Amino acid sequence: MNTRSLWVALCTAALLAGCGGEREPNAGARFGALALAPCSAGEGAMRVEAMCGRLDVPEDRDAPDARTLALNIAVLPARNQAGLEPVFFLAGGPGQAATAYAGHIDAALREVRRSRDIVLVDQRGTGDSNPLDCVDADGAPLPSDPEQMQDVAAIEAYAAACLAGLRDRADPRHYTTAAAVADLDAVRAALGVDTVNLIGASYGTRVAQQYAMRHPDRTRTVVLDGVAPNDLIVGAEFARTFEDALGLQAAQCARSAPCAARFPVDAPTRLREVMTRLDSDPVEVEYRDASSGASARGTVTADTVTSLAFLFSYAPETASLLPLMLDEAGQGRYGALMALTQMTSQQVAGGMTRGMQWSVLCTEDAPRYRPDQAEADTTILTGEVARMFFAACAVWPRGDADANATDAFAGTQPVLLLSGELDPVTPPAYGERVAEQLPNGRHLVLRGQGHGTLPVGCMPKLLARFVETADVDALDTGCLDALREVPPFTSFNGWDP
Repeated sequence: MNTRSLWVALCTAALLAGCGGEREPNAGARFGALALAPCSAGEGAMRVEAMCGRLDVPEDRDAPDARTLALNIAVLPARNQAGLEPVFFLAGGPGQAATAYAGHIDAALREVRRSRDIVLVDQRGTGDSNPLDCVDADGAPLPSDPEQMQDVAAIEAYAAACLAGLRDRADPRHYTTAAAVADLDAVRAALGVDTVNLIGASYGTRVAQQYAMRHPDRTRTVVLDGVAPNDLIVGAEFARTFEDALGLQAAQCARSAPCAARFPVDAPTRLREVMTRLDSDPVEVEYRDASSGASARGTVTADTVTSLAFLFSYAPETASLLPLMLDEAGQGRYGALMALTQMTSQQVAGGMTRGMQWSVLCTEDAPRYRPDQAEADTTILTGEVARMFFAACAVWPRGDADANATDAFAGTQPVLLLSGELDPVTPPAYGERVAEQLPNGRHLVLRGQGHGTLPVGCMPKLLARFVETADVDALDTGCLDALREVPPFTSFNGWDP
């Protein structure tokens, strides 16, 4: 199977207001030793007012007199109260910049923010913390046209060019999870607080676990959303977890009489049929660009379909479109599928910093990867997807992994673990595995949900209650019973009432 577009999809997706009496940001303020100034954090329509600043840290802590980098920090001040232990939000990826999602984080943690500051630190190598973005010698972005990423050799060549562009401003060996954990503790110390609350999402759950393991006395509570166990090889199990998620989505359709009648062939079977046809005979189609409305042409390949299916499986709202999209493709109608593929590609473009992602994966995950022949032979994505995922590691510098990084998190801190029932990359089994080691842990599986559950239903109120009380057992989670599956679309007008 041609996996070039899927490689881009995997690398960009990996492993997403109070009332009156609010504190107004000062014209300038000190948060401990940090001098912060008013700013606008986030992107597009989701920008929010914040207090921003920078903290210099050594790039190589074994050579503190060598190069430094400035960590980019945004604080969303507590609305009604100050002085309580802050919340550090740890973004996913690896490769996401926390401040870029400030608006989304503010919405998900709106109840937490009533009484606590939310601290966003762009992990080193992302955002404005010396990003390991791929640029040429003149600083212009390296083009990453999926059509050019056709095999392992092409990815290696791209990674080598990316590395050359970083040579004078970063040593990628020092952009690992262990370095990020040290950075977070430096920010904590600069803020002048003794303990913090951690909320990690996706890859951010790895950072949160390792911070809590290294600094148990400085960690008050932990929330893990989309749990990645410390011993997980990120990317190695995508083929299987995606396959399992598709099966769960197909079972959901089978339980719905209108969906089962409309789509007698289940989505995984239809996907395989469409892939087989397009693999030998790609189709050029005309479609309407979703952003401009202009007519455009493009070629639909097997990889086009699998990329869209993988990305759409992350959220129930988009996963509900998959049976319809695949049925349309099965009937030889590809226009809507191509339009959605282009729209999705535009939305996720730039969401991950490629070099930082490689620095983490090539140091911490690729050396532990061993191909699974069963996945290669039986899954839709096949073992090729992992091979492409780690292809850059042949040329990318490898740092020193923390010797204890893959140990199970077994701390005594209160830990709330969250999983989406239909998550295609961090399924509930991962959360259950981590929860088994935590004497003060509690694992919640949210019905019908995908990857990322923080803003869903009553979860914002539950998060606030947990952070305030630091008691997982006392949480009344009955409000989550109101969550329902998102019905699959049976036509472009939506689902049957």
